[in-house]
Amino acid sequence: MTVDLIRVEELTDTAPYAYAAVADDVRRLVFTAGACPLDANGDTVAVGDVAGQAEQVMVNLRVALASAGVGLADVVKSTVYVATRDRDDLVTAWDVVRRHFGDHDAPSTLLGVTVLGYRDQLVEVEAVAAVR
Repeated sequence: MTVDLIRVEELTDTAPYAYAAVADDVRRLVFTAGACPLDANGDTVAVGDVAGQAEQVMVNLRVALASAGVGLADVVKSTVYVATRDRDDLVTAWDVVRRHFGDHDAPSTLLGVTVLGYRDQLVEVEAVAAVR
């Protein structure tokens, strides 16, 4: 595996992700644009549905990563943006993202933001992956 996830005993173990990640002997890094909840036609899917949009975002992120020769297990860091002021919406998006990442709980930042780039967009995820 390219990525070593770092746990920190001095910090709470309730955070659902590693506190740091180390990628040794890296041949290249892959930086994704923010994956958006767009279908193949460029239309925003699941309007008003945070979980539905998060699903499409993760499908699109997987495709973008695969096109660069990596997968979710190669991700060193992700950032999750949710256009909301409601923490429950943040948790809803996070639950979908975490399910897709599975046991690979790389460091991540979860943010509530005012607005995202596409009309009716609620969720966006960007990632950095490492390749040996």
